[in-house]
Amino acid sequence: MATTLAFDVYGTLINTHGVLSLLENMIGDKAQNFSNTWREKQLEYSFRRGLMQNYVPFSVCTKQALDYACLAHKTPLSDDQKQQLLEQYKILPAFDDVKKGLEQLKAQNYRLFAFSNGAADAVNTLLETAGISDYFEGVVSADDMKTFKPNPGVYSHFLREANSTGANTWLISSNPFDITGAISHGMRGAWIKRSEDSIFDPWEITPTITVCDLHDLKNKLASNNPVSYTHLTLPTNR
Repeated sequence: MATTLAFDVYGTLINTHGVLSLLENMIGDKAQNFSNTWREKQLEYSFRRGLMQNYVPFSVCTKQALDYACLAHKTPLSDDQKQQLLEQYKILPAFDDVKKGLEQLKAQNYRLFAFSNGAADAVNTLLETAGISDYFEGVVSADDMKTFKPNPGVYSHFLREANSTGANTWLISSNPFDITGAISHGMRGAWIKRSEDSIFDPWEITPTITVCDLHDLKNKLASNNPVSYTHLTLPTNR
């Protein structure tokens, strides 16, 4: 059975700071810190919504996080400016290594899926705009479950949709919370450490492998022993 690769999208394949140029035009040298706050709050809001079981689509978390960033940085943006940023968020660019890396992995007969907290239509638009949609067998969205990763039910949903098993599936992500969520659910996890400053959470769960980009991923997947990984035992009533 071919190995399944589940690619997180936002921050892993797609550069969520792709709005930076537009932000710089709007708010100058505040743009980088503003963008960081926006992304951090976007994730926080999805976690909180998941725990509260008070679901809204990921796009709503993104919009509300933008409103928060405006308040936090004392940078009032007009409704038109906010809408421009949100529209730009729908067509963010892929990282430079992504297209070639996916091509190489596809050529090695891995099964490739996009796996995201974003709604399927939003993810499809991103992948098509970035010119990488044809590499994937499908898109699996947490939106189907009306919750967000790292809820274990979302990883079960992926395995069902991809017709795969945890032992035969890798979660590929730049987001440590996603890697720990997948590994704790019996999958393997490849953490893409895109920056030297990135820190993996110092938990008892560690990535199966750590790579710097998709080219490095291809090489380490090929050499990795498929049975040499550790996961937690979870309750059976998932």
